[in-house]
Amino acid sequence: MSGVTILVIEDDPAVSQAVAIGLAGYGFTPQVAATGAEGYRQAVGVPAPAVVLLDLGLPDEDGLALCIRIRAASAVPIIILTARGAEHEKVSALESGADDYVTKPFGLRELLACVRVALRHNVARAGPPPPMIRIGELWISLDHRQVARAGTPVHLTPTEFALLAALVHNAGRVCTHRMLLQTIRGAGYGADTALLRVYIAQLRAKLEPHAATPRYIQTEPGVGYRLTGWDEG
Repeated sequence: MSGVTILVIEDDPAVSQAVAIGLAGYGFTPQVAATGAEGYRQAVGVPAPAVVLLDLGLPDEDGLALCIRIRAASAVPIIILTARGAEHEKVSALESGADDYVTKPFGLRELLACVRVALRHNVARAGPPPPMIRIGELWISLDHRQVARAGTPVHLTPTEFALLAALVHNAGRVCTHRMLLQTIRGAGYGADTALLRVYIAQLRAKLEPHAATPRYIQTEPGVGYRLTGWDEG
């Protein structure tokens, strides 16, 4: 990760300094901005950072508004740093263009995991997806619409495969209920979370070693779902 620039937009000097020191200790090159105006300038500047860590509570601009502005101008991955634990605010952040979020107080290991996922997705966006994707003991071919678990083929319905494909494309990141529902059912189904739970249960029953304690499809309470196990592949 040597030389990879991470922009930290955070108005609390104690937090920004701690994050910057932690990132530097793992070989990243941190940059810090204390205001929304300065953060935007650095986020969309040249050279651009590899990832933006964005606090929602900025002195001159609401963090969600800044997230929308950055996303409109750049595809740089954005990870929200927030003390706002309310589920609807997490959903708002993700639907405003953020790639992920970390709730304060957070540990450096948790933050680094999110940064690495964001970097991996940034690289993946630059080229075509691999013909075969491995996540733990799952093998998935998006092109051929085939799935196997531990070498055994798994039959998925078209809706189940569409749901899995959406999770795979965002592996490691949170997919909101609305995003998943609109992917598999269309715009009119964005609020039907009960229907989504049924599909997730069906998918877990076919893919998980133990559906009651899922290894791959993790629930983000009140927000959505996250496909994990990518680093095992």
